[in-house]
Amino acid sequence: MARPEAPTTDRTGQIYRALRHAIMEQALAPGAKLPEDAIGERFGASRTIVRHALGQLAAEGLVELRRNRGAVVATPAWEEARDIFDIRLGLERLVMSRLAGRLDAKQIAQLRAHVADEERARGENEPLSIRLATEFHIVLANMTGSASIARYVSEVSSRFGLILALYSRPHSSECAVSEHRAVIDALVEGDAEAAIKVMEGHLEAVANRALIMPSSRRNRELGDILDSYADDAGTAPAQPKR
Repeated sequence: MARPEAPTTDRTGQIYRALRHAIMEQALAPGAKLPEDAIGERFGASRTIVRHALGQLAAEGLVELRRNRGAVVATPAWEEARDIFDIRLGLERLVMSRLAGRLDAKQIAQLRAHVADEERARGENEPLSIRLATEFHIVLANMTGSASIARYVSEVSSRFGLILALYSRPHSSECAVSEHRAVIDALVEGDAEAAIKVMEGHLEAVANRALIMPSSRRNRELGDILDSYADDAGTAPAQPKR
């Protein structure tokens, strides 16, 4: 049943955040169709509002808008993987150099709380664990105070997440938690070169888990997936159905 219509701006943002979370958590797999009418029904929104949300996701490279064929979750080519990784590595080095020795107590506490959330999700809610692992890097980028750096890190990290969804071994949340803690420690120590090396090691470990062959996935109905995210306004973690 459709939910009551909310103000246009709020509804667009809610649908954008919910779909983005579903993509980042790999609930919506690369290549999954995103019909405007089905999404609008689940979120109680018009097709115009859904189209705006899909357009925002397309601008970030998470959705592909195909003429006369509708929208689908983006499917990056394997050949793109190395380029995206190299771009991300360059951006992460920049973030490390900007933040090393400059984090205040509140920022350090925020990062450690985020990693604690990752640890709580480990083994209990793997989709949420995957999203939190990506968002750790976005939180770091936001702390630089540069809107440009934050935007590019967010887009590249999310795009790389799609590549891993297609070509990687199963996500290892244990590795992510320990490696993220090492990144925080290096930043607190204030040695930019050391922090860069820790981040490079972390990203190389992630990339080395990638495979050439696409991973197999169990099919789920779009409606079932969207029901898990229909009330997700982006202010609290989504709780996907098991």
